[in-house]
Amino acid sequence: MNNFKAICTVFIISLTVLSCYEKTPQLAQETTISNEEVVDTSKEKEAVVTVMKSYKDAIQNLTTEGTFELFTTDANIFEQGKVEGSYKEYIDGHLGPELGHFKSFTFSDYAIDTTVNMPYAYTTENYLYTIVLKGDEAKGIKERTIESKGVATSILEKIEGEWKIIHSHTSFKKLNQ
Repeated sequence: MNNFKAICTVFIISLTVLSCYEKTPQLAQETTISNEEVVDTSKEKEAVVTVMKSYKDAIQNLTTEGTFELFTTDANIFEQGKVEGSYKEYIDGHLGPELGHFKSFTFSDYAIDTTVNMPYAYTTENYLYTIVLKGDEAKGIKERTIESKGVATSILEKIEGEWKIIHSHTSFKKLNQ
């Protein structure tokens, strides 16, 4: 009976050692996609941040030029609790006309947090922004300044080698003025 216990003990120890040995190659596979491509997440994060900052810079320049290529055609846009629709609908019905009333739009205290989980990326942007609205002497409207704290969350998808925004949600809170 003692020989049987010794043989069982050796067998169990051998299985334990072998099972540990077999797990080692699996750890290396966790850093790949479909066992064929290694992803440099820091490089992907940089690419995502570049997309988001390109959008922010365009808005600061009071233009939508070059922004349509940052979004998919069916991207969902939400702002301040409202469904805006696709990016084109948002530009045509909301942001585009607004930009025409702005003298300036500047971001400050901008921070972005990015998570990449291929083929998707998730961002959270926090910022302050200042909008100077144009005055109109003929209508008796004075120039005025609006200061707000904003947050935006976006989901991007890597499509044919390029990061595209597929979902964006922004909200803001006016600062004490």
